[in-house]
Amino acid sequence: MQTRISIQREDFSLDAEIEALGRASGNIGAVATFTGFVRGEGGLESLTLEHYPAMTEREIARALTQAQERWPLLGTTIIHRVGKLIPGERIVLVAVASRVAGRSVKWIEDRIEHLAASVSATNRVTRLEAGVDPDGRIHALSWDQIEDCGAHLRAPEPATL
Repeated sequence: MQTRISIQREDFSLDAEIEALGRASGNIGAVATFTGFVRGEGGLESLTLEHYPAMTEREIARALTQAQERWPLLGTTIIHRVGKLIPGERIVLVAVASRVAGRSVKWIEDRIEHLAASVSATNRVTRLEAGVDPDGRIHALSWDQIEDCGAHLRAPEPATL
C-alpha cells in the first residue's frame, strides 16, 4: 500500500493530491476524501495548531495499520496542517484509494473520528479584547484561551503563550 503522511504549515491542492494518489496506487476503482476546514464560529479570527512530530505521525500510522486490516486499501494520503490558520482555510485531508468504492468510503467513516481523538496535537483558541486609549496604551486586557489536546493529557505550556 502506498502511504503518505504529511504534517505541514502550507496549504495543499486537493486535485493534485488525488491525482498523485491515483498514479501511485495503481489499479484503483475509487478515491474517497475528507477535507476539513477551520470554522469561524463565535467570531473566531484564527486557530493555532501545534503538534509533537514523532507522536503525531506514529499515531496516524497506527490508525492506518488498524484500518488496513479491516478494509484493504491501495493507498492513503493524510495531510494535517499546523500553525496559524484562519476560518475557511483547509486544515486536513484524508484520501484513500481502493479497488472497490465501498472500502474507501467505509474507511473514511470509521477512521476520521479516531484520528481526531488519538493524535497528540494542540488546538489552541485565544480570544483577546483590549481597552486602548488614543495614544495606543493598553488600559485593560481580557484574555481567554482554550487548549484542546485531544486524548493526551499534558501540563500547560507557558512558553507558547
